[in-house]
Amino acid sequence: MSSGTLDHKCPNCSATLKFNPHGQNWTCEYCRSAFNREEIEAYEAKRGNVLEETSEEVTLEKDANGMDIYSCPNCGAQIVADENTTATFCVYCRSTAILKNKLVGEFNPAYVIPFQNTKEDAIKAFKSIGKGRPFMPKEFSSQKNINEIKGVYIPFWIYDFHVNGSIEADAKRVKTWTSGDYQYTKTDTYVVFRDGNMDYHRIPVDGSTHFADDIMNSIEPFDYKGLEKFSHSYLSGFLAEKYDVESKDAAVIAQERARNSTINTLKSSIGGYTSVVVSRESHQLEMLKDEYVLLPVWMLNIKYKDKIYPFAMNGQTGKMIGDIPLDKKKAIIWWILILVGTFLVCTVVWLIGGIL
Repeated sequence: MSSGTLDHKCPNCSATLKFNPHGQNWTCEYCRSAFNREEIEAYEAKRGNVLEETSEEVTLEKDANGMDIYSCPNCGAQIVADENTTATFCVYCRSTAILKNKLVGEFNPAYVIPFQNTKEDAIKAFKSIGKGRPFMPKEFSSQKNINEIKGVYIPFWIYDFHVNGSIEADAKRVKTWTSGDYQYTKTDTYVVFRDGNMDYHRIPVDGSTHFADDIMNSIEPFDYKGLEKFSHSYLSGFLAEKYDVESKDAAVIAQERARNSTINTLKSSIGGYTSVVVSRESHQLEMLKDEYVLLPVWMLNIKYKDKIYPFAMNGQTGKMIGDIPLDKKKAIIWWILILVGTFLVCTVVWLIGGIL
């Protein structure tokens, strides 16, 4: 069985290297050496540890559940992954295993935004959500659960569009005044037209069915100035997925976002009226470009009372989203203690007043 995997070794001591978000380089935890992208790529090319579009297809074994079986490049242990995983870890030696047959051809991303935040940053951000929440369930403060937070490169499609849009709106201007004992209202109705051309750059759409779209939308925006030409080196130390939503399907969502933005922008240009209601709209949309990219997200799922509560942090900007439920038992105990305490204070005051 071919290993079908890539890893990264320190040029100085051959230990496993990981990408360092703060330094934007690759650091060795053993000899403390640090390397930039050019140095890593040159060394990996020398080792022959590269992705090749024309490389022979890797023949993989399957387990009883149909999962792909790889061989860890560091210790030789078996690594099991589903069809969408592109980077994972060996459960024995914790080395990164980049699954090279999942990153070639149509599944080779054009760009990647490297992680800017570390796991420690993500844990700190998660803990800040729980501050000032006395009724937070203990599962959400458990260090064991918090340590399960993982950095994942999520597949996204990004689109450029040119849109020509127009709207017709019913606009009303209402004026009210009082004269003597009477109040008067005058309503003027107008038909207003607007049209315009707009260009949209890099509208993102989540390309994986494994991640909830509302969560991915909530951690936007990403700063696309941070896009780097894709290199599998950036995956070192992180998990990664390949897309399972085709570009043509994801484009439907991006088109709707472009359409809504166009209509809302045209509507917002109509000022000076009490109310504006769009009665007719039309648009012509041209997709100029679609690109497959990987975007960084810190993910944590915590189970509480048979429900999974997901948390996500934008691995570039640090924006964290997620909901923490109320522990009703804690709340009830807290209110009982307050009532008992209040009763005791009132009783003491009453007794002292009786004695005096």
